[in-house]
Amino acid sequence: MSDLIVARGLTKSYGATHALNDASFSIGAGRIVGLIGPNGAGKTTALKAVLGLARFQGELSVLGLDPYRQRHKLMQDVCFIADVAVLPRWIRVRQLINLVAATHPKFRRDICEQFLARSDIKRDSRVKELSKGMVTQLHLALVMAIDAKLLVLDEPTLGLDILMRKQFYETLLNEYFDEQRTILVTTHQVEEIEHILTDLLFIDRGRIVLDATMDQVQESYAQVAVRPEQLEAARAQKPIAERQGLGRTHMLFKGVDRVDLERLGDVGVPSVADLFVAVIQGARA
Repeated sequence: MSDLIVARGLTKSYGATHALNDASFSIGAGRIVGLIGPNGAGKTTALKAVLGLARFQGELSVLGLDPYRQRHKLMQDVCFIADVAVLPRWIRVRQLINLVAATHPKFRRDICEQFLARSDIKRDSRVKELSKGMVTQLHLALVMAIDAKLLVLDEPTLGLDILMRKQFYETLLNEYFDEQRTILVTTHQVEEIEHILTDLLFIDRGRIVLDATMDQVQESYAQVAVRPEQLEAARAQKPIAERQGLGRTHMLFKGVDRVDLERLGDVGVPSVADLFVAVIQGARA
């Protein structure tokens, strides 16, 4: 299956600062990809390039198109939700639905109405009268009703309570995602989405420092709660990270045989957050 996004040597500079520095990656159809990085790592710049909102050096193809030169055509198959659902505060819900229906050829009003029917959003309410959670529900209803191949999410649940965040991602997974659609998401709340991700992209200082599927992560990385008497033997295996917790030393290994690790302590799969910290620290060492 061909890739939806292909980036080769993607570079974007602001003066002496390299927001993207020779970044290369590819994303296929039917994937849920977490683009994870610290503040200032280049996540937003990468999304802007993918969405055709910024010029760049290097090669970038999104759905077979040049996103900057062919943005109008690209956006017929791409949807975007930013960290704050920026909808006109003065407009009424029914007016907004009519506007999107009149301007986007792939908008399906029936899908939008079905989603809103499960909410408390009134059609005559103005956006400014809705809670932040309701605005996000409205934005999501509009996006889900567009038959897009790529959905880009930039901190989409920022400021929402835990129940709304959980509902947001469950809705995406159960009612939007399928093998033909791809979701690219950036978030600092990785613990809430790691169970739905199929792929990880770690970015730091404009460079991609990890590009792997979740299956590859489980095969390559392991975290061990090391027994006290095995500390020296464990360190001899050259862990990529080590931390203390709950009276045990936890070490993260890459490419070490699981049988060897089981002699050292309890073996498990590292969380995305733990893996992220280890990879970023290793890249900066």
